[in-house]
Amino acid sequence: MSYSMSDLLQLVVQEGASDLHLRVGLPPVIRLHGILHKVEGPALRTEDTEDLMRTITSEDNIQQVRERGTVDFGFAFGDLARFRVSVFKEKGHFGVVARQIPNKMLTLEQIGLPPSTKELLYKPRGLVLVTGPTGSGKTTTLASMINIINEERDDAHIITIEDPIEYYHKHKKAVITQREVNVDVPNFAEALRRALRQDPDVILVGEMRDLETIDAAITAAETGHLVFGTLHTTGAAKTIDRIVNAFPVTQQEQIRIQLSTVLQAVISQLLLPRCDKPGRVAVFEIMINTPSIAALIRDNKTFRIQSDIQTGAKYGMVTLDSFLLDKYQQGIISQEEVITKAQDPTSILLKLQELEAGRTIEEIEGRK
Repeated sequence: MSYSMSDLLQLVVQEGASDLHLRVGLPPVIRLHGILHKVEGPALRTEDTEDLMRTITSEDNIQQVRERGTVDFGFAFGDLARFRVSVFKEKGHFGVVARQIPNKMLTLEQIGLPPSTKELLYKPRGLVLVTGPTGSGKTTTLASMINIINEERDDAHIITIEDPIEYYHKHKKAVITQREVNVDVPNFAEALRRALRQDPDVILVGEMRDLETIDAAITAAETGHLVFGTLHTTGAAKTIDRIVNAFPVTQQEQIRIQLSTVLQAVISQLLLPRCDKPGRVAVFEIMINTPSIAALIRDNKTFRIQSDIQTGAKYGMVTLDSFLLDKYQQGIISQEEVITKAQDPTSILLKLQELEAGRTIEEIEGRK
């Protein structure tokens, strides 16, 4: 066979790629700065993909793929990196996607989060949600937050519930317990219920993917714990609506009341390609739950949250559109990215036109 798994993973680490794809009928593919690149070489055959998959997958995991069609697990590539691996069946063949999890923890500044977000890590209780599509860097943001709590708080027992565990944390000032779904505990909801009896101060829920887990996370936040969770939504208003709509209609009013009390913040993020150099940059929308926003959540007026975020800079809030404009003005992202990712494209286009007009006037004045 032309490829070895070790060489392919080494290439991913060396290039700083985010993902490795193995599919029958294609050479191996790596994702670098958001773009897919085929590795030079022949297309993988059925036996090649299976052989590569077997070098990193246990027999138990292979059995799960045969029974359920897919399995996810964490895998350490020596001391170089960890990978989150998904093995699945596709048209009767095995397929593999391995996502690189960097070993190095980033600071909030390196991620690009405003300094005001650090205050959230010292809240005695409440719910902090980090949201965004798959591959937007939510895991990295949360791992960095947990690392800061671990380094700086000696009053915190941190419990993380993940599927699979991605970043491994060592005990620092805090005590940290990491539980893996399907390895240490059957599911997120069960792990959350049990966590409340394990003297936690901070709980990280890797994914709030069903009603039972969302309900358990809200209960944990309500009973005096600081809970971090993720959802695949973009924007604070959509995130709140997604949580409320997960519940039966008869419970939704009660959930809105609970959310208005326990929610501390919603941080929505996207990863965009840079135009100034190779790489990607994170952009954010940050909503902090003020009394005004709490009232909008309670009264089912989430459509008005955006205007509160626009005027909430003194609380550390920022809209996605203003964050995008800021990165564009710094020359970090392209105008096209600003327009396609903006929540209000019409207003953004007007602002971009104003910026261009302002630049033209400056150029004319400069030439006089």
